[in-house]
Amino acid sequence: MKKILILYSFFLLIGCHETTISKEDLTYLNGYWEISEVEFSDGAKKNYSVNPTIDFIHLENMEGFRKKVQPKFNGTYNISQDVEAFKIQSINDSYILIYKNNLIEREEKLTHLDPTSFSVLNEEGVLYSYSRFQPIVIPK
Repeated sequence: MKKILILYSFFLLIGCHETTISKEDLTYLNGYWEISEVEFSDGAKKNYSVNPTIDFIHLENMEGFRKKVQPKFNGTYNISQDVEAFKIQSINDSYILIYKNNLIEREEKLTHLDPTSFSVLNEEGVLYSYSRFQPIVIPK
């Protein structure tokens, strides 16, 4: 019984450990991303299986931009003229994306980041999860 309790405690500690994001990991944000899931503050979730619009993110020296694009079957993109600039700031061992323009200022906390996925939590408690975009390849 004691061994089971120790093993259970070990797995509990591992499960509660929050993954830290290093400054070097931030380069993973560069590229094309599609939203995969939204988890609302009340716990409700919405999954996205097909996305007609994806995000292109470019980050350099803790500043970047986000742009909406629509992938086409020939491998090219329709690109929106709208650009959302942001800065990344390190606060209390976390990274915050800060968006500012003439109309609005908002922040998102980066909660997860790896080469194939990332998540951000906004000020209203909504968690947005993204996965790296994989273009549809139609064989000739």
